Amino acid sequence: MIEYSDFGKVDIRVGRIVKVENFPEAINPSYKLEIDFGEEIGKKKSSAHITNYDLESLSGRTVIAVVNFKPKQVANFMSEVLVLGVSTDKGVMLLSVDESGGTIEPGVRIS
Repeated sequence: MIEYSDFGKVDIRVGRIVKVENFPEAINPSYKLEIDFGEEIGKKKSSAHITNYDLESLSGRTVIAVVNFKPKQVANFMSEVLVLGVSTDKGVMLLSVDESGGTIEPGVRIS
């Protein structure tokens, strides 16, 4: 069990994918993502095992990511944030926010 204060240390933010590339050097099929987290955090890079999505459908998509882990080397790429998703039998399904009430700006903290 963890304390609520432990969870408070995890910085989870809304981001918007601005660039997607294939990542053939990765051991598991993956994409290289560039994600905009707004003015406070800026743009960060991530490697994500989400190849069940078409490259074209990911650009502009809103995602949820942990932004305060130490960067992780993935093959020849430094992944700076962890994009969150749910593992299913059809691949990783990205977590997202319900924007039916309006657009949520990049950088908003999840609490």
